[in-house]
Amino acid sequence: MKKKYPIKPTKKQLEVMNLFWSMLQAEINIFYGKVGELERKVSRDTNLDALEFFQCDGEFVGIGNYDRTMNLIQREELEKK
Repeated sequence: MKKKYPIKPTKKQLEVMNLFWSMLQAEINIFYGKVGELERKVSRDTNLDALEFFQCDGEFVGIGNYDRTMNLIQREELEKK
């Protein structure tokens, strides 16, 4: 059985969606650029090479290094006060 979708965007509505999709992509690029900058700074300030903010299922879960030669420091450990 094929599902029927009652809402069908018009051409004009799709154009608006395309515009906002492009805006979202630009914001994502800016965000990940800033994340990369933070990764370079934390590597420099700790004197540990290639540190990265590790993501799983779209969520940041800790800090590790690119080559996986250091144990991942879990978010819970990083958030301890």
